[in-house]
Amino acid sequence: MSSPEKRRRRKKKKPSPILPQSTTPNPSLPDDLVLNCLARVSRLYYPTLSLVSKSFRSLIALPELYKIRSSLDRTESCLYVCIQDGDNDPNPKWFTLCRKPNRTLTNDDLIEKKKKKKKKKSSGYALAAIPLLHSRCVHWSGLVAVGSNIYNIGGPIDQEVAHSSSVSILDCQSHTWGEGPSMRVERNYPAANLLDGKIYMTGGCKDCSNASNWMEVFDPKTQTWEPVSSPGAEIGGCNVHKSAVVDGEILIANSKGLIYKPNEGGGSWNRMAWDMDLGWVWWSYCVVENVLYYYYEGEFNWYDTKVRLWKTLKGLKGLPRFARYGGRMADYGGKMAVFWDKIVTSNGCKKKEIWCAVIALERRDNEEIWGKVEWHDAVLSVPSSYKVVYALSPTV
Repeated sequence: MSSPEKRRRRKKKKPSPILPQSTTPNPSLPDDLVLNCLARVSRLYYPTLSLVSKSFRSLIALPELYKIRSSLDRTESCLYVCIQDGDNDPNPKWFTLCRKPNRTLTNDDLIEKKKKKKKKKSSGYALAAIPLLHSRCVHWSGLVAVGSNIYNIGGPIDQEVAHSSSVSILDCQSHTWGEGPSMRVERNYPAANLLDGKIYMTGGCKDCSNASNWMEVFDPKTQTWEPVSSPGAEIGGCNVHKSAVVDGEILIANSKGLIYKPNEGGGSWNRMAWDMDLGWVWWSYCVVENVLYYYYEGEFNWYDTKVRLWKTLKGLKGLPRFARYGGRMADYGGKMAVFWDKIVTSNGCKKKEIWCAVIALERRDNEEIWGKVEWHDAVLSVPSSYKVVYALSPTV
């Protein structure tokens, strides 16, 4: 008679139960738990996560998700770029910066990787298309980011109507367009600026002789437009070439060069210093932490308001030289984001690559500002006729 140990050894191991193909080993999680998980993930990954399933795509657009992000202090600056085909594209395309998804490398990928060993390592960033049904023309309107929204104000509605008072609002949480309260005055190619949470629209009106028409202000909290007392057409002129907000003042670059500072008494107007009026008016520019920057012929310059002098941004090691006038610049959460394009030829066909660089800024000894290039890379390939017309950074 065999021993108990031998009998136990002869016993066959029971096979593991096989799950039906229609079931999954993990039960679905409650939506509130998924939302809490998603709220802790950087917004850079949302475009990829939206491709996982329809339910993920729906959850990412829910207002509740962004309320949780806000309560957890997880809101962040997000880069949005508007690209259009020529100046009169009736339906421009919108993109947002995202992280490329990681994927498992096949043997062919590993072989190709070895061949391109000397090639610059990818940054891992790309521009993801936003599936908007229709976007109004942006070339002749004023755009500004307020919180998690992008406002498209004034400009042509169609080819027949050049001036309009319309206000379209892109909700960067749900990626849907809505309509806001119309301006008091119809405008074409106005200047849009955000100061103390309010939107100031300047110029571009049909009748600038009326001083109350030249500038108006919108309060998103009260959803109302109010006129701003201004110098009128004789001093201000109807056209505004460029404008920016620095140190609580709106710089208006036109034939005169004006500065507006709002206050309880209705605001004050002054002439812009001649040294500040140089350079940035004609080139690509942005304001980061109350410092005005512009790019021209391979150099970034910044304006020191204390010594009233333009200085060159130092550092920028590794940043390639690009177009003479640069592309588009934007404040990216205290850093500088720069977009430019490059024509490349592939299989005898010309196409355009959109490039992006993110630059960290550091003030040293309160006299110089240094830039450190965190990354730069091609982030999108488009037809050669396309160009970047706006870069904005809402907080989502």
